[in-house]
Amino acid sequence: MAILIVTNNPEDWTTPITDVEVVDAKSYLTNSAYSEMRGAKVFNLCRSYKYQTTGYYVSLLAEARGHKPMPNVNTLQDIKTRAVIRLATDELDELIQKSLEHIQGDSYTLSVYFGRNLARRHDRLALHLFNQFPAPLFRAHFVKTDDNWELSRIAAIGAKDVPEAHFESMVQFAADHFSGRTGTVRRKTPTRFDLAILYSPGATDSPSNEKALQKFIKVARSLDIAAELITRDDYGRLAEFDALFIRDTTFVNQYTYRFSRRAAGEGLVVMDDPLSIARCTNKVYLAELLTRHKIPIPRTIVAHEENAASIGESLGFPCVIKIPDSAFSRGVVKVSNQEELDRTLKEFFQQSELVVAQEFLPTDYDWRIGIIDRQPLYACKYYMAQGHWQIVRRETGGKDSYGKLETIPVELAPRKAVQAALKAANLVGDGLYGVDVKESGGNYYVIEVNDNPNLDAGCEDAILKDELYRRILNVFLARMEQRKSRNL
Repeated sequence: MAILIVTNNPEDWTTPITDVEVVDAKSYLTNSAYSEMRGAKVFNLCRSYKYQTTGYYVSLLAEARGHKPMPNVNTLQDIKTRAVIRLATDELDELIQKSLEHIQGDSYTLSVYFGRNLARRHDRLALHLFNQFPAPLFRAHFVKTDDNWELSRIAAIGAKDVPEAHFESMVQFAADHFSGRTGTVRRKTPTRFDLAILYSPGATDSPSNEKALQKFIKVARSLDIAAELITRDDYGRLAEFDALFIRDTTFVNQYTYRFSRRAAGEGLVVMDDPLSIARCTNKVYLAELLTRHKIPIPRTIVAHEENAASIGESLGFPCVIKIPDSAFSRGVVKVSNQEELDRTLKEFFQQSELVVAQEFLPTDYDWRIGIIDRQPLYACKYYMAQGHWQIVRRETGGKDSYGKLETIPVELAPRKAVQAALKAANLVGDGLYGVDVKESGGNYYVIEVNDNPNLDAGCEDAILKDELYRRILNVFLARMEQRKSRNL
């Protein structure tokens, strides 16, 4: 995808950056070469973004052309909205106080250039502000009241407004930004689409291992997609991409959901989409949904303080108690008697007013059926950890143990298991899911629908190899092409 820096005057930016074109605003607005350009990242560094000024129209028409402007029109409005600035102050207050604690005086102005500041001690604050207000160049104004720093104003600036002493560093920050924060090398031959893969470096329960992430990048390249690994620090860069693929454990009340919401709002193709995250990460919702649509599940009670006394009698012992947003076997407890049940419920009710109680179905393994775009993708047997009733045995000290995994052709998996998984996943959406199914007494029961299933090299790809990654990326490709055609 082409990268354009748009300024009022080419003389505002005289330092070349490899594979980046500097364009004056008048040419960008009037030259048919730019209006007909398909796919471009537009960094708007005009001197003013006021309504109906040249800078305003650069961002506005960039959106109309299907380009990726920074800042976009929404950001321009956010910068001017005091309520949004107050919200940002609440979220960033601790970081603001820490970053500015040694500043003398009652006011301070922080220059933010592509998410960076010249002083390293302010880099973290600059990045967080950039994530909240993704504009290439701006100044954040702070005032100190009663020994507490507050964000009072955000002012976007143009390239002409950068002091001469800052300009060389600003250009380097821009070059770093264009090449990607993770240090990936941008291809000299532009690709058709850009895909961001959100991951958490060093996470112990990552849904994709390092080798799988590199497989996605390699296969994407063969489909003319530039895939780049991003982290939670790259929130402000989302608008630069055509799609977001979340390979990080998802929760509604943390950054993965915010990434998904923002990406969807920017018009990106997103997996996992916000609705899938909200639905799949709450087991109370899934229990109600699957029951309503008569999907076979273990005997289940959505428990609250008023009906908790009936759980033991209704389900018998042992039974399983689940906190609604449990993941990776955490927050899921098997209780063997009333005393354990009462103790677990007391703990869980402090976290959620509703919990899920289910009958215990002992099995040697769970089926995991991978599904994408309403089609089966892979089938695995996840065996229980040795001497344990779950596939993961959590040990004190972090030495967890896992059961073995067996991947088989999805065509050879039990037909009833695949059908049950498809019906359950299709109730949630058309994204990427991993459906856990138990086989007991010749019947198949859906345990849960996971929105962020594991895709590890050497495990889930054991049968399809690179074709697993290709099939997933082809869904992204088809959806990106569909969105692009709507913008033509």
